[in-house]
Amino acid sequence: MTIKDIAHEAGVSAAAVSRYFNGGSLSEEKRALISKVVEEHKYIPNPTASSMRTGKSRQIGVIVPKIHSDSLSHLMHGIASGLNRTEQTMILACADGDTNREAYYINAMERGGMEGIILMGTTMTPHLNTVITNCRIPIVVTGQSFTGIPCVYYDDYNAMRELAGLMLKKRKHIAYIGAIEEDAAVGKSRYRGVLKAIEEAGLKTSDLVYAISGFELDNGYSTMQELMKKHRNIDGVLCATDTMALGAMLALKEAGKRIPEDVSIAGIGNSVAGRVTSPQLTTVRLFFEQCGETAVKLIDSMINADDSSMAISQIRLGYEIIERGSI
Repeated sequence: MTIKDIAHEAGVSAAAVSRYFNGGSLSEEKRALISKVVEEHKYIPNPTASSMRTGKSRQIGVIVPKIHSDSLSHLMHGIASGLNRTEQTMILACADGDTNREAYYINAMERGGMEGIILMGTTMTPHLNTVITNCRIPIVVTGQSFTGIPCVYYDDYNAMRELAGLMLKKRKHIAYIGAIEEDAAVGKSRYRGVLKAIEEAGLKTSDLVYAISGFELDNGYSTMQELMKKHRNIDGVLCATDTMALGAMLALKEAGKRIPEDVSIAGIGNSVAGRVTSPQLTTVRLFFEQCGETAVKLIDSMINADDSSMAISQIRLGYEIIERGSI
């Protein structure tokens, strides 16, 4: 069945049927007639043909570094909600933390007719930067702030600075379990936030016990075990993420440390697991869903902009300290 067949059976013009499927202006009477025919025949329009007519695929590519992440699931929910409102479809790709694969997906999505791409938190390399710069469709990066690239990101520096300041009111011998500094947000900005809080507390930054960990719970666990072997006077542990903190918390408890009586601990992310530990984990809430929704609004405005040289938007979101029982 074609649009012409539907028009003939409904007694309307082909243009009216086209407006029906594309959300155009149409009287309620004609809309009801067309809807009846569509439902009777269970007609589904061909998206490829529609794309060829309108020049728009209504598809947004979304590239994630991994699938199994509490924060990414919330971010994805925000993106999905935003795309539902704009009536666009998500095409998902997982790069497994490989920037070369991210670059590959960007090129593939551009060739595949995506209208835009949302690239979730990544580390920037010269090759990836070149691919993003040369891409002819709009790209928005979430979770990181890169010069010259549209971004929606978090206030990682001040979030960790305030969290560390909260811990330093009670503890003086703290350790920080961070991420690789190639990760500008989680690795570098959050570490800088800890150092600033130590300075503001009148302590020496050189006294900070610092270790780099992977992002998984097991990484936080093993890193905490190593720190306890080398530094027996640690009375506070700050972690770049909740997942690291949960692993560190497990290691502390296995070593017979009481939380928070002997050691305070805190992370960033407001994970579900942090709410069911004993004690509950003090953390920072980042607005993941808002980040996703904002990224969709930003890329939609870029797609529909008349001027391709529109100003580059970089949107920084706030945060909320959530005090529980672990400090």
